[in-house]
Amino acid sequence: MASAITRHRRAVTRQVRHARPPRTRRRVARTAALTAAVLALGGTSGAAAMYAQVTGGIEKADVDAFLGDDRAPEPEADPVDGYAGRALNILVMGTDSRDGENAALAGETDGMRSDTTVLVHLSADRSRVDLVSVPRDSLVRMPSCTLEDGTTTEPRSSVMFNEAFTVGAGDTGNLAAAAACTRLTLEENTGLRTDESIVVKMDGVRDVIDALGGVPMDLPEAMDSPKANLHVPAGPQVFDGTTALAFLRARTGTGNGLETGSDLSRIERQQQLVDALAAEVQGTDVLSDAGSLLPLLTSVTRSLSISSGLADVRSLAGLALTLRDVDPASLAPVTVPTVPAASDKYRVEWTDEADEIWARLAADQPLTDAPDPTATGTATGTASATP
Repeated sequence: MASAITRHRRAVTRQVRHARPPRTRRRVARTAALTAAVLALGGTSGAAAMYAQVTGGIEKADVDAFLGDDRAPEPEADPVDGYAGRALNILVMGTDSRDGENAALAGETDGMRSDTTVLVHLSADRSRVDLVSVPRDSLVRMPSCTLEDGTTTEPRSSVMFNEAFTVGAGDTGNLAAAAACTRLTLEENTGLRTDESIVVKMDGVRDVIDALGGVPMDLPEAMDSPKANLHVPAGPQVFDGTTALAFLRARTGTGNGLETGSDLSRIERQQQLVDALAAEVQGTDVLSDAGSLLPLLTSVTRSLSISSGLADVRSLAGLALTLRDVDPASLAPVTVPTVPAASDKYRVEWTDEADEIWARLAADQPLTDAPDPTATGTATGTASATP
């Protein structure tokens, strides 16, 4: 196949600049790993509650108090990566569910959708993290999905990718069924197997950013998006959680690529804010200071819906520990290559280059080849056609 995988092309001509200068590569990797640990611990409240319920009726006896002072306790073993030795695919979905406070943030509307979907691939040796953004407007095949009441849906062809989340959620808004239908749809169209999934709600995004004290941004031009309730000037500023959420949701308006109304441009802006957020976390002690960390954990806990396989605290902590030394370069995201759909100019279809992405992930190989130091005139950020 004479095609190439290209790293995310900048759809926004003038990029957002981060107010903070970038830190060292080593510190970026450590921040990523610690953030993963925070999410892991924050998403286990259900498992912890179940454990407390089971053990609550057991009578506990402090036998150690009568054994003497010369019996030093055995050191506790480090957490273990439950997926050690194998690659791991985690599908992360951001939902615009309008329940509770989410309705106040974005207005009431029927149904539930996934506006952002990223496939996170952890290599078997834990030396690499690959991130693949899936455009919500992609036309794909949707297999039969099981709903909360046990009924199943009919398979569909040529539907928007994020419709799978809506269909799975059904009339009851079940996040587990929504995530399952989205995972099945991704698997149907890629041939990959997803191992776990995480659903992130809008109000959680807002609260996490507020707990961090906001995100410093430096905009090349003012942005105005009435539909997303975003009105921000050009220049350096700090986004609070509500403004950051509006920035993430904005798709139409003026400034910083909003004129195109493109979901691909919105993915670019979302990645810009995530980069700025990572830089902000690097410059604080939020992940090591309990007073700052507890509010963040509280926000994360109620903003996530996590598949059962990720509900073990020690396994997740072990997984996070194995990612400490990941090369930050491997965190650079790609977006599924697309072209405008022949049937609808407002939708997109995956190109043949997408097949190479899925093949490389299935083989647990890097999405991009290492640059050849002897080559000249070669475009950066591309991979050869043959894995």
